[in-house]
Amino acid sequence: MSKRKERNTKGKIIEAAWRLFYQLGYDNTTVDEIIEESGTSKGSFYHYFEGKDALLGSLSELFDAKYETLAEDIGEDDNAFDVLMMLNRELFLMIETTIDMDLLAQMYSSQLITKGERHLLDHNRVYYKLLRQMVVRGQSRGELTDTVPANEIVKTYALCERALLYDWCICNGQYSLKEYSEKMMPRFLSTYKLEKN
Repeated sequence: MSKRKERNTKGKIIEAAWRLFYQLGYDNTTVDEIIEESGTSKGSFYHYFEGKDALLGSLSELFDAKYETLAEDIGEDDNAFDVLMMLNRELFLMIETTIDMDLLAQMYSSQLITKGERHLLDHNRVYYKLLRQMVVRGQSRGELTDTVPANEIVKTYALCERALLYDWCICNGQYSLKEYSEKMMPRFLSTYKLEKN
């Protein structure tokens, strides 16, 4: 099986699972329903996942799939700071409308106690690669400061996103994650933005 086909099959399973978790709840979703919803086979499911619980660690892959889709819409002339704000806005809209908050909180808390892989911090993810690409592009064009290393700006961006997600979860979603981040992310990152003369 080609790498692309493998990625597509695994992606279909992940997307179907999280869609069902949101619609039916995690406890009420069965592996058979995930297989049916994804249009894959039981063999494919168990090739990638030991069981339903293993899907809880796949949320970062779902986020990366969203970033891959968003990357296709980024124009060569788009301002890097504006692109970073758009990426945040679109990801948070997806989270707010398609990810069960309890599962999101569970996934984040598992990253705090795990002794194994912390997939959210994996810098080989599409997330980090795309953010770094945008920051470097913005620095080379004079849209973002070059007095701070690109990796530090990316780290700050990710930290701000995690802070907003954490607050939204502990507030039990009492406000719109997307709308609040639209106000806060530009404030958090404004010191990195340069105004063109």
